[in-house]
Amino acid sequence: MPEPMSPAHLLDLDQRHVWHPYGPMPGRQRPLLVESASGVRLRLAEPVEGVGELVDGMASWWSAIHGYNHPVLDEAARDQLGRMSHVMFGGLTHEPAIRLASKLVEITPEGLEHVFLADSGSVSVEVAIKMCLQYWRSVGKPAKQRLLTWRGGYHGDTWQPMSVCDPVGGMHQIWQGVLPQQVFADQPPAGFDAEPDAGYVESLRALIAQHAEELAAVIVEPVVQNAGGMRFHSPGYLRALRAACDEYGVLLVFDEIATGFGRTGALFAADHAGVTPDVMCVGKALTGGYLTLAAALCTPRVAEGISQGEVPVLAHGPTFMGNPLATAVANASIDLLLSGDWQTGVKRVEAGLREGLAEAAELPGVASVRVLGAIGVIQLERPLDEARMAAASRAAIRSGVWLRPFRDLIYTMPPYVTDDADLARITAAMLAAAHASEN
Repeated sequence: MPEPMSPAHLLDLDQRHVWHPYGPMPGRQRPLLVESASGVRLRLAEPVEGVGELVDGMASWWSAIHGYNHPVLDEAARDQLGRMSHVMFGGLTHEPAIRLASKLVEITPEGLEHVFLADSGSVSVEVAIKMCLQYWRSVGKPAKQRLLTWRGGYHGDTWQPMSVCDPVGGMHQIWQGVLPQQVFADQPPAGFDAEPDAGYVESLRALIAQHAEELAAVIVEPVVQNAGGMRFHSPGYLRALRAACDEYGVLLVFDEIATGFGRTGALFAADHAGVTPDVMCVGKALTGGYLTLAAALCTPRVAEGISQGEVPVLAHGPTFMGNPLATAVANASIDLLLSGDWQTGVKRVEAGLREGLAEAAELPGVASVRVLGAIGVIQLERPLDEARMAAASRAAIRSGVWLRPFRDLIYTMPPYVTDDADLARITAAMLAAAHASEN
């Protein structure tokens, strides 16, 4: 065993050598050093703001739906580790991956029958886009190379996914002129429960019609635009997209990486609309936050089209594709979710968020408050600069909660197992963060 290091030494090494996501190098802010995690709590190696333990309001970027150190998932990992941690997926296969693919086909919208396992959410979107482009090339329509999406979206940080993230307000603006130039519709009108706006539906249909000869696919985050702004929209727009794509011969892709596995109150956000996309991406909560794993599912039409082309294979093969350890834990995580009354649990979380955030709308500087499933959002009237963001984060920490505000948002996507007392703690921390950001 290596000699233990002091927290101060570890953080010094971190600042000098570790490049954290969405941060400069070397880092300007010291991250919190987590020593262990259990249930919904993160234990810090040393107290910060006088607090040594934090309720995790982020579920580790929305993935740890069952919390941490769950005995069922721990046992699944230990059991698979005793068998094999990895084996290449080219020319070989194994039970955990086969079971997972079958399970995903069973629980996702009807018609998605083929599963390509990937390393991460961004890679699954990359694979989904490749599927669509190769499909049209294989069926003799190589001019269909562009993608359509609506503004305000986020689909990952690899190359093709960056091209369908928001081109103005997104974090990938510096790549304009280098990335493939895609087609962008206006953001869908806000409001999950609102009736679809007929004018907006017609504008979507007209835009798809206008570009149909060059469009390979439409790709959207169904029901919730997540990292692009935590906006909710009517499921009716998904039905409108399905109809327009069918009418004009365009494939439809749903990015369910953040919304899948119950987060919005339905098992998949597509279920709110009752439609099946041609390709669907899942990830994040797939393994309950234990290991990195994602998947791109497609219909037989897409798979058969690719298989009849000049290059009859999908030329993509990650080294750790179908990793046995990750797929074994994913099976356990899905079984754990479906064996319990997850819908009641998510409704309970939703009720707790609504109650706890009810007074947020009266706070100075707050533009709106919204809740859907296990998602709670306070939107501020102006974006957070570095100082205001730090003040908001410190206020949440002093309240005993880990939040990660961004842009003009203070939000939570907690584990589904968060109890009522900790939900109250999370919402109180969000109110404190919103208040601190304006003072």
